[in-house]
Amino acid sequence: MTEVLLRNAYRAHERGNRNEAARLCREILRQDPRNFNALYLLSFVLSQSGQLNEAAALMAEAVKVNSASADAWYNQGVILQNLNRAGDALVCYDRALEVRTGFLDALINRGIVLLALKRREEALSSFEKAVAMKPDDSEAWNNRATALLELERPGDALASLGRALALDRKNANAWSNRGVALQRLNRNLEALESFAQALALRPDNFAAMTNRASVLMELHRHQDALKDLNHALAISPDYVEGLINRGIVLNAFKDEAGALASLNRAVELRPDSAALFARMNTLMTMKKFEEAATDCEGLLKLEPDYKYARGFLAFFKLQCCDWRDLDENRLAVRTAISEGKRVIAPFAELALSADPEEQQYCARICVEDRYPAPIHSLWQGERYDHRKIRIAYLSGDFNNTAVATLIAGVLEQHDRQRFEITALSFARSDNSPMRARLMRAAEGFTDVWAYSDGEAGALLRQMEIDIAVDLAGFTGNSRPRVLALRGAPVQVNFLGYPGTMGADYIDYIIADKFVIPREDRQYYDEMVVHLPDSYLPHDKTRKVAERTPTRAEAGLPEEGFVFCSFNNTYKFSPELFDIWMRLLRAVPKSVLWLPESNSAALRNLKREAEVHEIDPQRLKFAPFISAAEEHLARLKLADLFLDTLPYNAHTTAADALWAGLPVLTLTGTTFAGRVGTSLLNALDLPELVTNSPNEYESLAMKLATEPTVLAELKAKLKANRETQPLFNTVRFTRHLEAAYTKMCERTQRGERPTFLAVEPIPS
Repeated sequence: MTEVLLRNAYRAHERGNRNEAARLCREILRQDPRNFNALYLLSFVLSQSGQLNEAAALMAEAVKVNSASADAWYNQGVILQNLNRAGDALVCYDRALEVRTGFLDALINRGIVLLALKRREEALSSFEKAVAMKPDDSEAWNNRATALLELERPGDALASLGRALALDRKNANAWSNRGVALQRLNRNLEALESFAQALALRPDNFAAMTNRASVLMELHRHQDALKDLNHALAISPDYVEGLINRGIVLNAFKDEAGALASLNRAVELRPDSAALFARMNTLMTMKKFEEAATDCEGLLKLEPDYKYARGFLAFFKLQCCDWRDLDENRLAVRTAISEGKRVIAPFAELALSADPEEQQYCARICVEDRYPAPIHSLWQGERYDHRKIRIAYLSGDFNNTAVATLIAGVLEQHDRQRFEITALSFARSDNSPMRARLMRAAEGFTDVWAYSDGEAGALLRQMEIDIAVDLAGFTGNSRPRVLALRGAPVQVNFLGYPGTMGADYIDYIIADKFVIPREDRQYYDEMVVHLPDSYLPHDKTRKVAERTPTRAEAGLPEEGFVFCSFNNTYKFSPELFDIWMRLLRAVPKSVLWLPESNSAALRNLKREAEVHEIDPQRLKFAPFISAAEEHLARLKLADLFLDTLPYNAHTTAADALWAGLPVLTLTGTTFAGRVGTSLLNALDLPELVTNSPNEYESLAMKLATEPTVLAELKAKLKANRETQPLFNTVRFTRHLEAAYTKMCERTQRGERPTFLAVEPIPS
């Protein structure tokens, strides 16, 4: 009777009648609960119907009855794999292979779950065995390529995919993977062709659409990428990779709410490292640093060596003024950099490290990983013979930003008889008056936000630019790959990034003798250019609002000394905060005026004040003011600006000095930590430069308690603002032009870049 029911159950299943097959199997199991075939078939039928938990329980019983069934172990592995129980599935595939050593499907699926478990080398080993077992299996070669891609071996993956496609030109998955490999090799146009092949074979291949969108994003064709992603998610709404990429694209469009919604869904479906890293980046752009840090911690629990994650966590905690494990993070980052690991982004490293050699290694690691130079550059040694030297400024800050504020006057003051000035903007217009001003200041202004890196680099070559000046470095909206393509004979690192780019395709870095002393030139892969005053330009036409607000309007007490530090919170350090708290304790009624930043920073700063037994009410927080002239006017309410270390105030310090507020600096050991010294020397105010924490604290105390000394310094600052070089935009521009001329002349003579020192023009 049982055999008849079993035959009928198999026949019903073959005819596609799953309900009847299941009914017959259940009838058999009522009579014989340990009937292997009924358990096996019922489990298989239920798994096909999506009832995976019951199917898993039944197959578990089946393998208890017959542990020698390779098929049962295999199918249990498939069910558990579909339940996202990769570790349990792996055990089942291993048991299947113990029973049947040549079980190809079990070997392949074993590799797939090993990839899910991030055991990539073991996964590759499984796929290697599969292709050795059946070298004419196209999908086995494709799976091998998948492992190689995860191991960051795109060249080897491409070779494996060549084998897969030679065996089966209609393998859509292999075409899609080939596109991914080509993308990783920076062969984006070829990658698009591969994705087109994949989609021609399978128009509903949402994975290929998502991968193609990734290439389109790299090519800055964001609108086309979004179209692909929306199409992919219409087919498979919960496809995690599609949700991740859509979040990234929407973030590029500044649709932060849409980006976060897409990424939240991705993390909800699959809280793995890729989803968490993407959401972390969006939270960072939204300045939600505490939430970004939480995602980073979750990511590191999954993958302790996930590239750049440990450094991002340290940076987010600096943004939040959470210094509780700062020493541990500093040591971990320093150790990882010394081992050549991709542990921190170079900009974050500037705020964490006081070692210029460590910063150099960090930059080199990042360039090798993300921005390597291609084999052939766009400029091939051609000699241009232009009547005017053609300068192109490249930046993601040609909007209402600090960099724009600094460079605008220089662009306007360039000698148009000798120089032709072009600007390439990596950021879309914010429609601000500053954007309009910059567009007027440059003879040619091109928005290259939607250009690929190759197109932007080719534009430099097509325009026969003599000197490409990168104002972005590793800061936001930067595009180092454009410089990697070498579209100009001379390429310069200037202003936006206070450190080396660690790249052999950047020829010079604009500096001065204070920010890069001669003995430190070895820590810069560029040739150093010393301008005679300060490397930092200024716009002497900047307005300060005529009306200064009252202390009450600014949220300050009517009486008492006002220390201030209007830096970004990531520049604050526990070492200097200790000094600041001692100053508040020693100077009655004094307050510390800081920028109103993220809520976590405010909370942590108040907590730190309490630890130092200082009333948190003595910390005053200034809200952001969009009108620069009004911010400059309120700076007059402060008595002394306290600089930070290891990363000094830059534009912020210049703002304070322009407003007539003395800046007390502490000279550091890196470019970023010596800018205050540079500015003050260019104002002939070396008496505000200190060289040790004790000297810094003592001088701050003296200025806060001896009004006559402070008044004399303020008077000297007011006079020097008009007479000393720091705010002389024309003088600065002439010095910069002298540097550009020397660079260009060396190139014309076929000479390599070298250290340059510009002689000061007569006052």
